[in-house]
Amino acid sequence: MLSSDYFDWSLPADQRLPLEPSVDQWQTLSSYIQQLLGEALANLPDSEVLTHRKPHALAANDDGNMDLAAFLQSIFEPGFNPAHPGFFAYVPGGGLVTSALAEWIIKTLNRYGTAHFASPALGELEYQVIRMFADWLGYPEKAAGVLTTGGSLANFTAVVTARRDMLPENFLDGVLFCSEQTHHSVMKAANLAGFSHKNIHRVATDKAYRLDVNALEAAIIHQRDRGKTPFMVVGSAGTTNTGAIDPLADIAALCKEYNCWFHIDAAYGGAFVITQRGKARFQGISEADSITLDPHKGLFLPYGTGAVLVKDRTKLIEAHEMRGEYMPDLDYSQAHLEPFSLSVELSREHRGLKVALPIMLHGLDAFVTALDEKLDLTELAYARLQAMPEIQTLHAPDLSTLAFRLAGDQGDDRNRLLMETVNAGRKVYLSGTMLNEQFTPRIAILSHRTGAAQIDLFFAELERALEEIRHTS
Repeated sequence: MLSSDYFDWSLPADQRLPLEPSVDQWQTLSSYIQQLLGEALANLPDSEVLTHRKPHALAANDDGNMDLAAFLQSIFEPGFNPAHPGFFAYVPGGGLVTSALAEWIIKTLNRYGTAHFASPALGELEYQVIRMFADWLGYPEKAAGVLTTGGSLANFTAVVTARRDMLPENFLDGVLFCSEQTHHSVMKAANLAGFSHKNIHRVATDKAYRLDVNALEAAIIHQRDRGKTPFMVVGSAGTTNTGAIDPLADIAALCKEYNCWFHIDAAYGGAFVITQRGKARFQGISEADSITLDPHKGLFLPYGTGAVLVKDRTKLIEAHEMRGEYMPDLDYSQAHLEPFSLSVELSREHRGLKVALPIMLHGLDAFVTALDEKLDLTELAYARLQAMPEIQTLHAPDLSTLAFRLAGDQGDDRNRLLMETVNAGRKVYLSGTMLNEQFTPRIAILSHRTGAAQIDLFFAELERALEEIRHTS
């Protein structure tokens, strides 16, 4: 018998299941889990968005046995809850339950998701999801892409593809350009792709926290004059800090002039392109050589659903195509259907169903309506923040994120205290960032569960926090 110091997670002997449960056992267990989840979802709006209780030891009951419900509660209870309608921190991920059903189906039937021939219909479904995204973005038929675990892997895939296409084997003279507001996953992707920090040029932003195109051109010329090879520019279609949209069309024109690969990190904002306002604000997005999307953000899906699209499929394939001797003969002309030819991953689950099933069950119009609502709520929140004499807004919203500070030169400690006092109520949850070297609270509105009631609750908690700070001054 195995022994160790960690907790024995086993249920009492008379409750344990065989590795292949009977249909009745499976249905009983499934019904029990559904009941637990149903109760959790029903209680979600009235639950705390943040719990500070320390993770207690996963200990047995008094009789020495573990109870399944108690075990699950013990591991999900501490921490913050992104599924909560009052979660405004970072970029919220609501987690559509209909997408979770797709995950349950996929992981139960466990089809192989690396090669198209292994499960052709599921492979075709994933390809159709990519084609749908490509159509949204104005990409041509020759585009290709792959669903990833998230934006980090998508950005890494784009950097590797650009490096392979734009630089020689000795690529360390290559320089990647991005703004000071670019998500850190881009820098991490560049590092993992073999570039040091010296190969990454951070470009200044304007007063609205958008990449400064004049500064970008000056940086490209500077690096070229130093004997370096400018090869890639990363723009943002919705930065994490403020939701800023870089001037995509202007960046695209510069990239053509100076022969640079243009990648757009649209992980947060990309889904807004299906709305009329989003489409208008993303002028130039179709000019990019590659684009990152995160359906687990703008399409409200559970975490673990990202995507990368490349305008010219041959460049994506050439950067990733490699086949083992054990693999059957496959048609190279169909490599755009093979996830192993499009990314670093080999063993992987099929990811198309968790995008397609929610659209099938809700209809695409439901997502358009929900995203339009987030834009409306953000504009409402912006107007209300501007009307508060004690609050200073730092930018008009491009999407659904707002950064704000206490009016006047209040200092970082006071602004941290404001955010922490709001969060202490455990009804809404904000996060902060650094802007202009100052700590800045921010509110991000992107959960499908968030509505006008939660915006009202945020302002009630903000007023409460301001009142507490006044009395402690």
